[in-house]
Amino acid sequence: MRYEQKITLKNGKEALLRNGSGADGTEVCEVFNATHAETDYLLTYPDENSFTPEEESEYLEKKTESPNEIEIVAFVDGKVAGTAGIEQVGSKDKLSHRAEFGIGILKEYWGLGLGEALTKACIQCAKDAGYAQLELNVVAENAAAISLYKKLGFVEFGRNPRGFKSRISGYQELIYMLLEL
Repeated sequence: MRYEQKITLKNGKEALLRNGSGADGTEVCEVFNATHAETDYLLTYPDENSFTPEEESEYLEKKTESPNEIEIVAFVDGKVAGTAGIEQVGSKDKLSHRAEFGIGILKEYWGLGLGEALTKACIQCAKDAGYAQLELNVVAENAAAISLYKKLGFVEFGRNPRGFKSRISGYQELIYMLLEL
């Protein structure tokens, strides 16, 4: 999928949101590792990243060419500030109406409206792709993310008290949320 939009952040800076390209692979890979080191709320740790920069480039190209999946890269001052994307839950007929949402933003860009803009962009892409619902998992302690998701219409549909086992804090409860499109 292809997407492009310019937005103004709360600090007055302009951000460009667009589908990733192969040329972005190295920087996106570096930012993935950085975002996953800055918070304990994401699925993996940097040392668990299985993508090389070359594989990241291939992944971004694959998402750009996909009719129903995307990885959107946010650029501020020409540098990658974060990414967000949607992926089909499964290719079987009974799952093809569902997409999963994921997001990661560098800490220096938190609180500037970038997360909301990326989430809205992914919601629009999910609608354009014809999905009936968009789903996500969020750590129960991540109040800022939960507040944003609720503001944008996501509702809780379940919890897993031992959804993550953090190296830092032990078990983390996951909240399952969805947005009907």
